[in-house]
Amino acid sequence: MDNGIHFISGLPRAGSTLLAALLRQNPRFHAGMTSPVGALFNAMLRETSQRNEGAVFIDDEVRMRLLRACFEAFYADVHPKKLVFDTNRLWTTRLAALASLYPGAKMVCCVRNPAWVVDSVERLVRRNRFELSGIFGFETGGTVYARADGLNSDAGMLGFGLKALREAVYGEQADRLLLVRYETLTTNPIGTLAAIYDFIGEELFSHDPDHIEAFYDGVEFDARIGTPGLHKVRSAVRPTERTTILPPDLFDRFTRDAFWQDLSALPKAVRLI
Repeated sequence: MDNGIHFISGLPRAGSTLLAALLRQNPRFHAGMTSPVGALFNAMLRETSQRNEGAVFIDDEVRMRLLRACFEAFYADVHPKKLVFDTNRLWTTRLAALASLYPGAKMVCCVRNPAWVVDSVERLVRRNRFELSGIFGFETGGTVYARADGLNSDAGMLGFGLKALREAVYGEQADRLLLVRYETLTTNPIGTLAAIYDFIGEELFSHDPDHIEAFYDGVEFDARIGTPGLHKVRSAVRPTERTTILPPDLFDRFTRDAFWQDLSALPKAVRLI
């Protein structure tokens, strides 16, 4: 990909959609919501593995060309003119492979106190009180505790994101990571963008955090999973102060999972803003 590719990953409800909306203000950049490339990438890995009897004809060089083709085919109309930021929470689990495929690639990981992630999802569930959310398998039952446990399961939005982030932070390619706190992004968007531009080695563009375009394709996506507003971005970046709607014991339990807050335990190679 001649114009380069970088990745956005991290936790859900932590600012990745907002960050993509800001980045796409730069006419040289392409960024968006979670793309299907991650699923295509995993499917290609699966079908070129030994589970496929035809894998006897596929070595690592061929496999790498096929994996690159997932990106090149999907972004064929975009990439001749723009640098791509592809968003997916699973990319933190594929950092070693991505580093081999694209040696210049970096990854921006959005992070947020997990308690506020759970709070944010719970607010959506209660706001859409007559919808059943695909996040919870369109089930009718459950309490806030059950929903929180579901989110934090190994396959849940939050649980998978947290474990995948830990894998990347303490892995061999940790120097490719920039962790962006939700609070930093919402209180200082210009400073955050400046740090990202420095991280990826691009010339700074003049962004306007007071005029952000929504992802109109996100409306249909969110409606299909019964969770309207999941990818909604406000027209301007503003920090919000509010009281949690979670029971205190639940909020405290999830707050302890914000492992990046302990700076002494973070690898020195990892940047955090």
